[in-house]
Amino acid sequence: MNILGIETSCDETAAAVVCDANVASKRVLSNVVFSQISEHIEYGGVVPEIAARAHLHYIRPTVERALSEANMTLAEIDGVAVTSGPGLIGGVLVGVMVAKAMAIAQNKPFLGINHLEGHALTVRLTHDVPYPYLLLLVSGGHCQFVAVEGLGRYRVLGRTLDDAAGEAFDKVAKMMDIGYPGGPAVERLALTGDAERFVLPRPLIGRKDCNFSFSGLKTSVRTTLQKGAVVTDQDKADLAASFQKVVGDHIVDRTKYALSLVDERYQHLVVAGGVAANKYLRGRLAELAEKMGRAFVAPPLGLCTDNAAMIAWAGLERFKAGFTSDLNISPKPRWPLESLGE
Repeated sequence: MNILGIETSCDETAAAVVCDANVASKRVLSNVVFSQISEHIEYGGVVPEIAARAHLHYIRPTVERALSEANMTLAEIDGVAVTSGPGLIGGVLVGVMVAKAMAIAQNKPFLGINHLEGHALTVRLTHDVPYPYLLLLVSGGHCQFVAVEGLGRYRVLGRTLDDAAGEAFDKVAKMMDIGYPGGPAVERLALTGDAERFVLPRPLIGRKDCNFSFSGLKTSVRTTLQKGAVVTDQDKADLAASFQKVVGDHIVDRTKYALSLVDERYQHLVVAGGVAANKYLRGRLAELAEKMGRAFVAPPLGLCTDNAAMIAWAGLERFKAGFTSDLNISPKPRWPLESLGE
């Protein structure tokens, strides 16, 4: 079975073909991602209108390339899966309309996929992780703990009270004028910095819940910059390292409490989303999982950030379980993961 996936929820135009091979390494037949960084770099963040127009321009060649690399034609595809939300509505609309058109033209099943479910199920594509598992979904737009109990069965244990972690990385990078996208820029700069140099607040440490907060930390970085304490390149590196360490402290503290809430059936701690590509944070979480007797699993770096392979895989899992979507499904700017079980 071969599923074509399309992802256009933010600033990546992506298409992929995934199959249900028995060996995980054989499942991704193609995975094409066109990044719009050059379109948004001068603004220091994603501009929704520009993103939507770029999706319109790039989606056809991206899909054609994905089919070509998979050595398949559209007629040979068994179903078309597409991100139907949550995301920037202009981009989501582009992907959904193109996917519907292809499904209708070829008389193929159509699958509208929740973008967050795509992230949640990626480790089943890459590592065959069994249900249930604890998921830390951490990206530019989302930050939450999810008890993944089965396909379509998601229990959110906690989420950010303000900014998402990736959003905080991007905004700190913009404040420091160190480049875009912000997450990789901060991570690179932090490699040469002293993480103990600047004292920054550690939000919610020790609190008995699974929520996150990054707004106060971001404000503290701004205050530090306004005080004139950051002048040299080394100062910037030290501030980047200090910020990244406190983010790590915060996430580890929250994850430790989340792990204490799930029973022994949850043998895997899974991290997914764009921020999961941060090697420093992955290392901190792997250490915590080992201490608490859980296996730590994260997708390969290329499948942490937004991609269409995860959408195709979620579509494949749903299709094999007997689910398809009505062609009247509407794109959704908001679509809570836990609502999939309703």
